[in-house]
Formats: sequence, C-alpha cells, structure tokens
Amino acid sequence: MSVRRAIPHHPIRSTRPERLLTLGSLLLVIAILSMVAFLLIRERANAELSATRAASNIVQLIDADVLRNIQLYDLSLLGLIAASQREDLKSVSPLIRHLALFDRATAAPYKGDILLLDNQGDVIADSASVQPRKGNFADREYFQSHVNDRTPGMFISRPFKSAEADNEWRISFSRRISGPHGEFLGVAEAAMRLNYFDQLFNSLNIGRDSTVTLISKDGILLALQPRPAEELIGKDFSNRPNFQRIVKEGNGSFTGTSSLYQDKRLYTFSKVGDLPLIVIVALSSDEVYASWKRTALVVSLATLALCVSLLWLTWLFSRELRLRRNAEQELAQLAATDALTGLANRRTLDQVLRHEWFRAQRSGMPLSLLMIDADHFKDFNDRHGHQGGDDALRSLAKVISAHVRRPADLVARYGGEEFSVILAETDSQGAQQIAEHIRCSVEQLPLTGDAEFPMTVSIGISTWTTKSDFSLEQLLFAADKALYQAKESGRNRVVSSG
Repeated sequence: MSVRRAIPHHPIRSTRPERLLTLGSLLLVIAILSMVAFLLIRERANAELSATRAASNIVQLIDADVLRNIQLYDLSLLGLIAASQREDLKSVSPLIRHLALFDRATAAPYKGDILLLDNQGDVIADSASVQPRKGNFADREYFQSHVNDRTPGMFISRPFKSAEADNEWRISFSRRISGPHGEFLGVAEAAMRLNYFDQLFNSLNIGRDSTVTLISKDGILLALQPRPAEELIGKDFSNRPNFQRIVKEGNGSFTGTSSLYQDKRLYTFSKVGDLPLIVIVALSSDEVYASWKRTALVVSLATLALCVSLLWLTWLFSRELRLRRNAEQELAQLAATDALTGLANRRTLDQVLRHEWFRAQRSGMPLSLLMIDADHFKDFNDRHGHQGGDDALRSLAKVISAHVRRPADLVARYGGEEFSVILAETDSQGAQQIAEHIRCSVEQLPLTGDAEFPMTVSIGISTWTTKSDFSLEQLLFAADKALYQAKESGRNRVVSSG
C-alpha cells in the first residue's frame, strides 16, 4: 500500500474547469451544427417545393393548350360525323358537300388530312380535295379499334410517319360512326402533326437538362422536348417503373431516376383532362438544387470554420486553465510539504489532525498520535556537519514512512529533528506496535558507522477513545509529554501516555 505523505486533506473537485469548458464548447458546436443542418434541410425542401410549383404551372399550361387543341380536332370529327349523316347533303354538289363536311377542320392548327371512311375502310370524303383519294385504311390501328369497340369515345393512335412527301410524325384522332342500332358504319379520322408539341414545348423555359414529355396512358411516347432521337417516338415505356407509378397516382410529383438519362429527376405529371394522355415535366435534380448547393457549400464552410475556431480557442483556453491548475497544485504541494524530507509539514499536520479528530468524534473510532524525536541530534549534527544531519533526517523520514502504510495515516515533520505520525482508527496497542517497529528499524540504521553517536529515536504516544475526556490540544500535549518522559527515561524507547 502507498504511504501517505504531504497530501492535504482538502476536498478535490470532481469536475475540472477545463472539462466543463470543453463539454460546453462541444455542446455549443453540436447545437450550431444541428441548427445549420436543420436550416439547410428546410431550404432544400423549399427549393424542391418551389421547383414542384413551377413544374405544376408548366404542366397546367400544357394541359390547357393540348386539351384546347384536341377539343378543336374532336369538334371537327363530331361535325364531320353529324354532316355525313344528313340526308340532304347527299343531293348537293360535291363542292358544297365538301365545304359542309369539313367547315370546322380549317380552325385546327398543325392539322393533317381529315378522312371519312366507310365500314370497309375506303375513303368516302377527304379534307385535302373535293374528290376523295383512292385508298383503303381498314388495316390501320384506329380503324380496327373502332370495329371491335362499340364505345363512341375518341381514339388517339400511336405516332406514325406520314405517307406524304413531308414524311412527318403524326398522330390521329378518330371516332366511330354508328347506325341507329349501334351497327358499325365507318370512321371519322383527323391527323395532327407532332411538331405542334415541339412548338409548344419550345416556348417553355424548363432548364437545359430537363424534359417535357407527352405520353399516352398506354405508355407510348408521343412527344419529348428536347427533341429525342427518331427511334424514341412511338416507343413503349409502359414497363418502366416511373411510368407505372405515374399511371397509378394520376397527378402529383416525386423524385426518381430517369431510365432514359440515368440521373435523378423531379417528376411532375398530370392527365390531360379526360383524354388518354399524360404530360410529364422532369426537372433535373442538379438544376433544382443548384442554387441550394451553392448556398449550402458557403454556409457549411463558414460554419465549419466557426466550429473549428471555437474548438481551437477552447483547446487553448483549456490548456491555459490546465497549466494554471497544475501550477496551483504544485504551489499547494510545496506549501504542504517539508522541503528537506518530502514529508508533510507542520501546517498540513495541523489540518489533517483536526480533520481526523472530528472524524473520530463522529465515528467513535480511536485516534492515536506519535511524537518522534531523534536522540542526541545536536551532537550528531555538530560532529557530522549540517549535510550529514540533513542526510540523517532524510533517512529517518524514510524509515518512519516505511512503517506507516495506510492511506488514512500521515507522517509529518513537526520541526527540527522531531516528527509526528497520525494513526487513524488505531488504538493504543496498535500504536505501540508501530512505534516499536519504527524505533527498532532506526536503531539498526547503518548510518555513519559512528559507534559514539548511533541514530536512535524516542517516541511518545497518546490515544483518544470514546472513554477519553480531553480535547485535541490535550491529545497533542499528552503525546508531547510522553515523548518527554521517553527522553527522561534514557531515550531510545517508546512511552505511551496514561
């Protein structure tokens, strides 16, 4: 067990100031980082919300324009069907009949040819000329659809290339012509050039890497801006996860990976009225968050610099506090320690003795005090000089300390060649044993080989118990009196007070 020396019995603070400072700085840094992270996350959400609103406005604009123009085509088809079923038009001249059949078709922008087909697919009226062209369209997708489907709704075909000289991409709108009893009489069909959508989409500012798409509910690509490669027009995207989600939700927005461009995009989509068409605005995530990323970078760097500076200043201040505390501890240690022997000094002895006295009063355990004095030390000092005397005192201090091993005990230099030992929770018999061990060990010291002046000690003991009726001062006086008796009795002996 370690020997208790010049260690003051002052209460030690469990939490050091620099630890509190460091903890406070860390909590402040965490709070700053949390606040900045929260603000950046909120700004990112605001950037996404703003982009979604802008895309929704674009989708609504496209919806309105496309719906208006397709309604013009539908009006043309309905007018053509209504006129073809009038009996009075069959007897008029071909020119008048042509004007009556196709009077509403001239208003449709980007229109192609409008045809009236009989139940065999033969052309019976053609908007391009008074005399209808020779041709049969019974094999076309729209014709077969109306043959098999008795519903009167409008059918929108897949994109196809015109057989005319311009060879443009077109889609057709068609309606079934039914008799009084629902029998199939033919088809009214109108073609629209897809460059209408190019013109419409080009008028919108959606960003360099973003796209606007018109797609059928079956997943057939009708138009895409920026204009795609020719092989994408008419391609089936119905098996793509993004399209399946769009069809399922109908209207809304979400962030996903483009199967066409392999990058993150913010999709905003809507159905075009009751038509089997869907408009999709896909904004590039890089463009949506470009401004936010620049702001986040600047704010993050500034916050990082602030936090690093704060932690660095905290480290400097903590180091100064630590150095100051260590210096104070060293000064306190020096103030509590005897410089020659390294034992506790008289000031520390008084503090510890008072502390142990009150502790013994509370616990009822005995308290013993040893007063030790080197015999004939003045003559020894005169014979061997001050250096020899100092060496002798240091050796004596080591011997005493070697026999006082409990942490609660204390060895102190009382003054000159006199030493004191506080033995907490030790009765008179235990103190007597320890004192005798000290005396024998000192007597056996091979200090100088001087037989005339061997090193010996006299020891006085006083003990307080619950049966005692005296004060702390009387305890000291009793130990000192016992030491005096040991001196008077011939020295090199242990005497315990009555």
